Amino acid sequence: MNKIVYWSLTVAIAGFLFGFDTAVISGADQSIQALWDTTPLFHGLFVMSSALWGTVIGALMGNWPCDRLGRKKTLVLIGVLYLLSAIGSALAQDPYTFATLRFIGGLGVGVSSIAVPAYISEIAPAKIRGRLVATYQFQIVFGILIAFLSNYLLSGVIVDDWRVMLGVEAVPALIYFLMVLKAPESPRWLLLHRDDEARARQVFSALQSEDVEQTISAIKADKAGRKRESLFKPEFRFPVLLAFLLAAFNQLSGINFIIYYAPRVFDMAGLDGSAALLSTAGVGLVNLVFTMVGLSLIDRLGRKSLMYIGSIGYILSLATVSWAFSSQVSGTIVVGAVFVFIASHAVGQGAVIWVFIAEIFPNSVRSKGQSLGSGTHWVFAALIALLMPQVLAAFSASQVFAFFTFAMFLQLIFVRFMMPETKGKTLEDVSAALSK
Repeated sequence: MNKIVYWSLTVAIAGFLFGFDTAVISGADQSIQALWDTTPLFHGLFVMSSALWGTVIGALMGNWPCDRLGRKKTLVLIGVLYLLSAIGSALAQDPYTFATLRFIGGLGVGVSSIAVPAYISEIAPAKIRGRLVATYQFQIVFGILIAFLSNYLLSGVIVDDWRVMLGVEAVPALIYFLMVLKAPESPRWLLLHRDDEARARQVFSALQSEDVEQTISAIKADKAGRKRESLFKPEFRFPVLLAFLLAAFNQLSGINFIIYYAPRVFDMAGLDGSAALLSTAGVGLVNLVFTMVGLSLIDRLGRKSLMYIGSIGYILSLATVSWAFSSQVSGTIVVGAVFVFIASHAVGQGAVIWVFIAEIFPNSVRSKGQSLGSGTHWVFAALIALLMPQVLAAFSASQVFAFFTFAMFLQLIFVRFMMPETKGKTLEDVSAALSK
């Protein structure tokens, strides 16, 4: 069991790199635009968004290396992508090279959102699978915080301080790469894609897994009924629908809007510049603390219970923000409601999304299903990031948050009437129940 925990935590470091890579660019934003004298449109859509486009493509295509190369080789490849992106973008001499290297890092982010949850879910026992897979989300949040702290500490160390800010990511990327080289291959992948029962048994035994023979028998039985299959067969309609809706609701909550535009939201609420920045730092801290809460509860209360808590918290907090903007009340009410919103996300969607999507698909199409869910998540994230400035120009803040409130009411209905509970069930039991 200790080895399962160790390798799960090792692989989850890819989540730290995910979070760090996503947030670290904020320290280079204004400096590189001034250095290369790019237009706002070019800077936003090409330079700053290049990693996001890589993430979308990596998520949509990440099932291919996961299935063809294996979970371990894909995890190693992710380390190479992060390392190359960190060093290359720090040394880039023009915006085109910079954007290309950031795009490569984005590919690492997108593929990791498939490979890491898949790997951990396939080695973890049912009773602690939720907590172990959720460490990926914790590492993402932790990486974001460390990136902001790193940018602050490195600001001004040299003239082109942004190069150091971006290049320092090479250190955790190298550590992750060296550690994951020693990780065992997923035993489920060995059985399903290489028909290597002896090696799969060896890995299960080395991981000190419980009921090795029973687990192998269940995997073989599941494989016997499912050859190489299309994700869009009629029997998979329900898990496909579950993955799509959960991922879409994740972004329709407005979480990326808050993360990306928190200072602007607090400024609209009437806070001065320093108070807005301090409140933004508070968002990061609340996110980290309540991600830990969600991680500790996911295997005790279950995925569905956390989604109930998160959905109700979303509705109350978003409705409060909408009311506060329409009534023009104190900005501190907006800050407090946003903190409740972040806590609700961390306990609910933040803790559940990667766990749930990794559980609901059969072994034969798991990586394809995760690619669908992760791709949906990132496409919606990209659309929100690009459209929100225009939306805020066309609609009032109160109307925008009212829309998010309505979307979360729909999510509550989804949780109540559609979402199954997967707590404590083996992957094979879950897929047998949902794929009929």
